[in-house]
Amino acid sequence: MERVALVGSGLAGFTVYQTLRRGGLAPGEIAVFGTDADPAATWRVRAAAIRQREMRSESDGHCRATSFPGLAFRGALRRRSPLPLLASAADRFHPTVEEFLADVGRLRARSGWDESVRLARVEHVRAVEGGFELEHGVFSHVLLAPGHPGLNVPEELRGDPRAVHAYEPHEYASTVTVVGAGLAAATEWLNALAAGAEVVSVRRREPARRPLNVPREYFSRRGLAAFHGLTSQERAARLRSLLAPSYPPSRRWDAPLERAAREGRFRVEPSVNGSEQVICATGFLRGPEHDPLLAGLVAEHGLETTDGRLVLAPDSTVPGLTDASRTLAVAGVQAQWAFPGADTLMGAKYAAHGFLQRIRSCPTR
Repeated sequence: MERVALVGSGLAGFTVYQTLRRGGLAPGEIAVFGTDADPAATWRVRAAAIRQREMRSESDGHCRATSFPGLAFRGALRRRSPLPLLASAADRFHPTVEEFLADVGRLRARSGWDESVRLARVEHVRAVEGGFELEHGVFSHVLLAPGHPGLNVPEELRGDPRAVHAYEPHEYASTVTVVGAGLAAATEWLNALAAGAEVVSVRRREPARRPLNVPREYFSRRGLAAFHGLTSQERAARLRSLLAPSYPPSRRWDAPLERAAREGRFRVEPSVNGSEQVICATGFLRGPEHDPLLAGLVAEHGLETTDGRLVLAPDSTVPGLTDASRTLAVAGVQAQWAFPGADTLMGAKYAAHGFLQRIRSCPTR
């Protein structure tokens, strides 16, 4: 009998599913609602749009329930070489996109994912006695993983025929302005330069240079404990700082940008100029108000938000709607209040383990 529902069939929902399966739930106990049975469908298109070849994450950047054994260990076995493990020990192992997607495919085939997936959209979630009502039934435990609510295009560029978002399929003109300063922007600088373009970078601030989306300390128990101990205003300010645009420190970016700058093919300017093409590497819309499902949930149940983020308990559950008999949890980018790196695969695992613990502690399970 299905008593658990996952709303969202993308990579975050898929990672939660793997954790529930490892935790003892059968495919027939889990209903996954989404618009595509391929958990990597949306991510695949966006990665292809920016010509992504490697993952920013390291060995543990996969959808399995536990970090170890990671992709470095599995790569060492396949290649019969210790080099991936040595690179991982030095935090220099980055699986290729192909390796990551192949691992997703293996997990999908053996976990019963397709048996649990229902191709259906969920437009409302309502708290009822002992559970939550969706269009497709009532479930005791529900986790929402709706993904990013949409691409963010600066207001002044909406309707500009030159503009395309970095995560939409595109080629490159001879003169290109890239708006943004994060990893997608840095990747697009190199892509456009490699295509022979003259590139202008327009950014509001200088990007941070760090290996992961957020500093490594916030993936640890100690770092999270300190984060959860902040007041609401302090936590909101910390998130604004942590989630500022960044890309890894590496000669992979620095060398070609320095060379292109010497050649007069790369420069930084304060505003969009007359380039033939404008690429918006400006990420995604942020906040539950941009997601109809979450916006309705917040409005109907008076859920708390701060600084455009849904306020969650440390285990990624929704306060006031989660109790001993039912669980409502959130995974993915909308769960940053509980875990700063919530839009990473490690963040999905974090939410998944909290969700599984709630299910296990429920007396009706």
